[in-house]
Formats: sequence, structure tokens, C-alpha cells
Amino acid sequence: MASWPSVLSLASAHSQPLQAELISHNLNTELPRSEVNEGMAAIHYSTPPCVSHNGFLYKTASMARPITERKSKDEFSRRWCTVNDGTFSYYESDKNSNPNGALKASDIVCLAVDVPQRHGYDNTFELYSESERLYLFGTDDPDSHKEWVKSIAKTFIPAGVEPLLKLPFDRIGRLKCKDGLNLQTSKVGWFALVGSTLHAYLEDNKGEEIHLRKLNELSIQQDNEVLVLVERGRTLYIEGERKLDFSGWCAAIQAAAGSGGDTLSQQQLTETDIPVIVHSCIGYITQCGLTSEGIYRKSGVNSRVAQLLERFRCDARSVRLREGEHQVDDVSNALKRFFRELGEGLFTSKDASSWLSAAAIQDESKKISQYQQLLNRLPCVNKATLQALINHLYCVQRFSELNQMNVHNLAIVFGPTLFQCDGKDFTAGCAIEDLVQHYTFIFEVDEQQLKKQLDEITAIIEMREKLNTKFPVSLSSFWHFICTVYLEEKKDTAEQHVKIPGSMTAAELACEVLDRRKIRVKDKDYWNCWEVSDKEEMERPLHYQERVLPILHSFGTDSHLLIKKHLAMEAMMVYLGSKVDPSKHGMMKFREERSILGLGNFHDRYFILNSNSLRMYKEVRSNRAERDWQVKNLKVYMGIKKKVRPPTCWGLTVVYESRKQDKQERQQWCVGVPYALHFDLFIYNTQRFDDGWMDGHSCHSTRSSGQSGSLCPFFKAHMWFFSKLFTLIHQFYTLVSLALA
Repeated sequence: MASWPSVLSLASAHSQPLQAELISHNLNTELPRSEVNEGMAAIHYSTPPCVSHNGFLYKTASMARPITERKSKDEFSRRWCTVNDGTFSYYESDKNSNPNGALKASDIVCLAVDVPQRHGYDNTFELYSESERLYLFGTDDPDSHKEWVKSIAKTFIPAGVEPLLKLPFDRIGRLKCKDGLNLQTSKVGWFALVGSTLHAYLEDNKGEEIHLRKLNELSIQQDNEVLVLVERGRTLYIEGERKLDFSGWCAAIQAAAGSGGDTLSQQQLTETDIPVIVHSCIGYITQCGLTSEGIYRKSGVNSRVAQLLERFRCDARSVRLREGEHQVDDVSNALKRFFRELGEGLFTSKDASSWLSAAAIQDESKKISQYQQLLNRLPCVNKATLQALINHLYCVQRFSELNQMNVHNLAIVFGPTLFQCDGKDFTAGCAIEDLVQHYTFIFEVDEQQLKKQLDEITAIIEMREKLNTKFPVSLSSFWHFICTVYLEEKKDTAEQHVKIPGSMTAAELACEVLDRRKIRVKDKDYWNCWEVSDKEEMERPLHYQERVLPILHSFGTDSHLLIKKHLAMEAMMVYLGSKVDPSKHGMMKFREERSILGLGNFHDRYFILNSNSLRMYKEVRSNRAERDWQVKNLKVYMGIKKKVRPPTCWGLTVVYESRKQDKQERQQWCVGVPYALHFDLFIYNTQRFDDGWMDGHSCHSTRSSGQSGSLCPFFKAHMWFFSKLFTLIHQFYTLVSLALA
């Protein structure tokens, strides 16, 4: 019996085909059962189909950590492996009856298929167990590899989710999850990752697909070990029940959600199948660049263009284009370079010549008909992208009296770019010119929708003109307001009466005051301009590009501007060097000026902050947010008014500003930091900025030197200060938890 490790192998070896067939049909016969996990509802478990397979594989020692390095052939040992009776077993050889190890179907939680040649053996796969162990198996035979993957997957995948087995999956297994409809109870879901699509069976054996490159947001909440997938109208929370396989899922899903290559379909996409990079660049230029003379014709700074394009290619979803940070010509050139370097091209290598041939057709109606036929032959992503781009170019040329870019000028630029040719003749340009001129006919555009779009763009341009003319730079030489600014503290001897033009920024004001007092900025001196409210007992550092005059006009008699050092800057820099995650959550003490929570007291509330919004929940388990603030409308001040009796003097006052029917409403609320935290720690753990300002050099005290040194790096540190509030909440929560422990 030692030579036959199972009844099935014994029957086969003694030429008993009937017995062998009966045994194989009844290997996994058992009654369906319900498994109940702690904290979860009963889950009906259907027995997987009967599977039997055996053969030699090569195996490494099991691990408790993810595999990060290539395993050579020397690290593998030859093992006889079998799948029988719902158990995967491996033996020293095919002559042994006692296995070296075994994994029951119920113990296998994930099966991952490695890319070919990742390890010494060309074809490998990983098994993850309930007990947090990872097993690596390999073979040089691709057919044997496929058969093993198929057999093992059939062993532990329930019958109700069998369609997953038909997929060419990279990873398959079970995970706990919650969705937006029910955040109270976790449920078991079965998932299969295929390329950039995550296939899921969450309940009622109904399959669904999640297109990872079309997600609105993908993030990991490290504290709770939760992977958050946000798509239109829904949020899915995948929980890390086991660290080992969860880390593998996170890495695989994040990689799949990124750009997978240089073709259009491999980019991160919007819900309408437009690459995020195209959508972002078009949106930014529509907002900020339609009046820029020579838009798309002027060159940007090559190094900045290359850097921006690289950021888009790494993770387009994370790139936020902001006026002041990104130049219009850099963005426009990044978009052109993206199309020029696009694999297969926008018109595809197969049909590009047909598009050029259509441009030579003389009959207008036949030409338009041919373009429409070619348009319908494009892949869906190419078609959606082409329509979005031509729509944008149509809008650009409609405002050619402002930007000097008519249809012909745009065609000169985009013909060679989109057809990826040298542009020696104007054939490519003719095709683009046709597409823009006949845009409404070729793409069958709704005239009313187009008119609405053009009206919106006109409104944007008019609004920007009003903002620019309110404090025009051209008038700055003779339009000044004389204002009082204080140096380091508010007292008579520290007063500085400064002529402030409408264009003066916070950085320029600080330089002006320091120059007047002949203060030389030393190494590691970080000066800033602060808005201080004596009445409210709070202050905030101004963004280095904020214009000072509008802030002064909004002041009451109890507010003033102060130029002073930020003593905690070094600590902030050290902190920034070790932190990268901008998303946090945690408990804070909260009070609203017009309190709806009681008699003006501080209350414990749970906050969740992302790049777009700050949400407040009554408690951690609450499903519905009590309040939801847009981050872009928040201003963060240091300090809390004493008369509201905060639980500690270390805290923040956050002002939320909204505009309704051109009327501004101000709403103030306070967050109090639980007891006895030192102010330096408050600064050290609450402010986080990532705008590349830490590489500044020491500067001279006069602006004529042309150096900004330690001054401007600090102002850059406060770029979008309020958008980093999430870090504040989490770090306070962490420090207090440690202190109370």
C-alpha cells in the first residue's frame, strides 16, 4: 500500500477502471453546509466539483511573507503532488504514502498565477492559506502549469461561482468586503482578477465586473487594512482579513488599475472611455488656456513637459492640474506628446492611411460619409478619445479672436501629431481640418448641447477677465494701497507701512518687509506672512502665491498681517520626509459655532478626509455622514477662541465658505485636540505638504539677488494647506492613543 497514496491510485494501478471511475465520481461527496464566521451572517457553502489530478511539481519552502525576489531553480525541490478528496497534497516522491504537507480546499484562500519567467522555473503559481502561509510551485511545462492551476482552482472555488473558473485569471480567491449599501455587515466575496478587470461574486451568485482603470478613486486605508474602490455611484470596501493574501491582492489591483502600456485602451480611463490624461489636459486648458495666444503652437519647457507626462503615465488619476503650479503651454505640449508617442496611434496603424485617403475626396458629402464609416470602425476608446479631442479643438477655434488659433493653425499642429508623421505635406493637416470644420456632422453632435458648452466656456472666460481686471498686474506700478504690516509681533515699534499693489503676493510682501528692516535670512530661517485675528484668537499662514490685497479688504478692525518665522518648520520637514499617504481618518473633538449638537460643547466625532471632501460621522460605525464639506472651500486656522472653553488650547478653527446666489455664508467649527499635547507636536504631526519645496537654498535678504532660498520654500510648504487636513486628524488620533495607552 505504500506505493499508492490513495484508493483511486490503487484501483488504477490494478487495472480496475470501473472501481476507479466510481471512486473518482464520489471523492468529494458531502452534504452542503453553512459556515458561520465571527461577526458575519451564515454563508451557504456549495461543494466544489470533484477534481483529481497528480504529477510532479517543484516547490520552495513555505513562507510567511510576500515574495519580493526572484527564486532560482536551486531553491525549488521536486515533489509529487496530488489533488484528491478535496485536498492538495505534496510528497517527497511518488513512492511515498505519507505527504510532506497538505492543504484542504477550505484552507486555500487565494491562488495567484505568476507572469512567465518570474522565477527560475518558467511557470509558477502561489497558494495562500488560511493560516497565513504562502506556497510557491513551479514547472517548465506551460501545459502542465495550466492544468494544475485549473485543478486547484476547481478544488476550492464553490460551485455557485464556477463562471470565474472559465476566466484567464491572474489571481482568484475569497475576501471579506462591504459595499455602500450595507456598511454594517461584512460578507464573503469571490474575486478573480483578469487584466484590468476585477470579476466579483458578492451575493446571490450574481457576477459583476469592476473596470479598475475606470475607477474614480483607489486607495488603501492602512489602519483598518481596507482597500477602497470608488466607481460611479458605488464604493466597495475590501477588507484585509489576512495580511498575507490581502497585501498580494492590493498590489495586484493597484498594478492593474494603473496604465498598462502605451496604447489608448491600456490607459486609465474615465467612465466615458477617455484616457484620464486627455480628459485632465483638455479640462485644464478649457479652464485656463483658451485665451492664451498661440495655444498648442507655443512650446513648453521640455523638462517640465517630460516630468508631467511621466507622472500621468505612472498614475494619471493622482495628477491634479492647478493654475499657478502648471503652465498652460506645458500641459498642452504634454497632451501633444502623449498622442505623438501613442502606441498604434489614435487612428490605429491599420486604418490611418484610410483616414488620409478620405481627406483627398472632393465631394463634401462623400467625404463626410467616409469619415463616419472610419469613425465607426475605430475601437471604442479610440472613438471616444477622438470625439473628445475634436470637440475641444472645435471650441478652441471658436475663440480664435482671443487665442489666434483658427482651424488651419490647429490642423498644422495636430495633423502630424495625431497621424505620427513628419508633416512634409499637409495631407494629415487636411484630415484634422475636415474633422474640426465638419465636427457637428461627422460626430452627429446635438446642437443644443454644443451651444450650452460654448456658453459655459464664454462664462468662464468672462469670469476670469473680471478676476484679472480687479487687480490688474499692468496697473501695479501706480495703483497702491498703504497698509500696516507687523514684523514678528503686534506693537508700535514693529509697524511697517507698506505700499501694496493689487498684484502683490504673500511671498513678495514678506520679502519687502525683510528688505526694509535689512534682515538677512539665515540658513534654516523660515519666514511667512500670517493672517491673524485677535478677536477669534486664531491665525493662518498664507499661501505664498495668495494676493494680499483681497485679504486686507476682507479684514475687520481686529485682524492684521504679521511677518514672522515658523519655528516648527524643521520638524515638519523631517515629518514630510517619512510620510506619503494623504488620506487619513480618525476621532476628533468637534464644536460648531452655531451648534446643532447641543449647548455649544465639544463632541467626539469620526472624520474621513480625502482629496475632495471632509466628512463627519457621529461614530465610527455610522453609515451616513452628518456633514460633508468640500475641501476646496475650507480655510484652516491655528488656535481656538478661549470663550468657547475648548478641552485644550491646542486646536484648529476651520472656516467653511460657500457661495449661494452670490452671497457668501461663513460657518465656523472647531476641532479640539485631546489633552496635554505640546504645540510643537501639534505642528509636527498635523501639517504635511508635498510640493517639492524642501530642496531650497539659503537666500540673501534683498529681492534684487534673484534668490528666494529659505523664504519661498516655506511659502511653498503651505500650498493648498487645507487640502492636507486629513493628516491632521489621523496624527492627533495616533498620538493621543499612544499617550493614553
